[in-house]
Amino acid sequence: MDSTYSSSADELLRNAELRTELEPYADESLTCVNSSNWTLRQENQYLSSMLRWEKAPILPIYQWFAPDELVLPAPQTVCDDLLPPLLNDLARKLYEKHIVLDYTDHLSDRELYEVILYKILPQNEKKIELPGVYRHWDCSRVGDGGDELESARDWLTYYASDVQRECWKTVYGDRVPEKQIPRYHRDFPKDESLHY
Repeated sequence: MDSTYSSSADELLRNAELRTELEPYADESLTCVNSSNWTLRQENQYLSSMLRWEKAPILPIYQWFAPDELVLPAPQTVCDDLLPPLLNDLARKLYEKHIVLDYTDHLSDRELYEVILYKILPQNEKKIELPGVYRHWDCSRVGDGGDELESARDWLTYYASDVQRECWKTVYGDRVPEKQIPRYHRDFPKDESLHY
């Protein structure tokens, strides 16, 4: 039997299996993607990633670490000298779980440690690691909601481009904060590929 035919038949069978498994989760995400330019293999990769997403458990991030949970000491028990290496280790561990920390340079070491401890690690999220896909955690927007400008204040102050700031000024006028340079510089793992 021709291997090309066999491979195509396998892909067709896999496509049918994936669509059957996805049936209980069916919504517009199955129909809104224009897959007409995709190969059957690409479509199967997409459907497979959707199925993994649907079946992934929702857990606090500190429970993603096996065999033990990621438990951190209380901030007041960690001396200032130990914070930089601890933060680098935490950034690496989060990166291994496909979580990238973005926009951290405006926060002191202790502030960032508290963001990780109190805002990121307890957050319930889908535990899924797709190849080449990273969850980017915007550490400039760690507020508890409220006014949109207030929740974006740190991002606008330290990270937004001039063009982005002008767009915000169109909406908010003089309320947009003055641009500043972040006080700290961190070299945490980064990833520029797909993110969510």
